[in-house]
Amino acid sequence: MSLKKVARNKVVYLTYSIIDQNGDVFEQYDIPIGYVHGANSGLFEKIESALNNKSPGDRVEVSLPPADGFGSHQPELTFTDMIDNVPPQFRHIGAAVPFENDKGESKEFRVTQIVGDKLTIDGNHALAGQTVNFIVNIVDVRDATAEEIASGKPEDASAPRLH
Repeated sequence: MSLKKVARNKVVYLTYSIIDQNGDVFEQYDIPIGYVHGANSGLFEKIESALNNKSPGDRVEVSLPPADGFGSHQPELTFTDMIDNVPPQFRHIGAAVPFENDKGESKEFRVTQIVGDKLTIDGNHALAGQTVNFIVNIVDVRDATAEEIASGKPEDASAPRLH
């Protein structure tokens, strides 16, 4: 039996793909990234639970409905305006448009549609409202240091983007 099992306070290295509801690859990481299991790493809870007791070489597939993943689509975060009211550098599909509210909180919106002289921006995550599938491959597992447990991030790898 391998001692390298995913458990609380272990650093886990993985690769992953996110498959959208149409079956298309939305995001894929082929270079292993790491996180500290059970240490507020930012992974979706359902994914972290599915990885418990798994070992390097294991492949785990997890389906996340909106409530467990990227949330419901919120129509109030979608706005359409005349394109002339939008600075030129944001007048293309996919442009990231930063906004700040009166409290100083910032949020990034994406240009999702341009029809005639109207431009639509959306503050929802691109996968909001979708049931998505994560395909996670465990590459390695090791003990975490006290500092890594405190931060939720391994010292030698970027934090996972599974959120």
